[in-house]
Amino acid sequence: MTRTALLLLDYQVALAEEGDLCLAPPLAAAVRERGVLKTARRVLDAARSARIPVFHVRLAFETTYGLRTNRLARFAGYPANRTMLGDSPEARIVDELAPADGEAVVDKGCVNPFIGTPLRDVLAAEGVGHVVLGGIATHLVVESAARHASDSGLQVTVVEDMCAAPAPGLHEHAVTATLPLFGTVSSADDIIGNWA
Repeated sequence: MTRTALLLLDYQVALAEEGDLCLAPPLAAAVRERGVLKTARRVLDAARSARIPVFHVRLAFETTYGLRTNRLARFAGYPANRTMLGDSPEARIVDELAPADGEAVVDKGCVNPFIGTPLRDVLAAEGVGHVVLGGIATHLVVESAARHASDSGLQVTVVEDMCAAPAPGLHEHAVTATLPLFGTVSSADDIIGNWA
């Protein structure tokens, strides 16, 4: 039987919460409008109850930014502005989805949670063959994770209502056109029902 893990992707203060620390206001607004954090919490609680391993992934840098694997211009603002440092308040995972004792937190220096991190090796060591993904933004981290996981031999399920993008069209295209090529697109209710 294939073991399943829940991957929570980039649910961070700078991306998911409106306010002074927000670096992506349109994304945070979509998270609020879609009720993404409340939905993600329901799935997280179900995973914990079912003893499904949970991995929290976040964009977070060490003080030199030397481990930043994405060197595109759009990532240059992080070191230039000294943002998303590992111990900064904006890089913190939102309180609603805070890791529990024993849940791993994976820090990455790019969009894809598998590049430059031990995530794939750890999943293999844990005997995980199926990953359930939820995160923000749908067309970035979720899509990157689904593509990489699928190409690595993992079964992939994306929980559509745990995801958001800064524009509805980006989310809609990802969940209807791109993500189905790499796995199954499901709902929180279906996932919770499967784990009950």
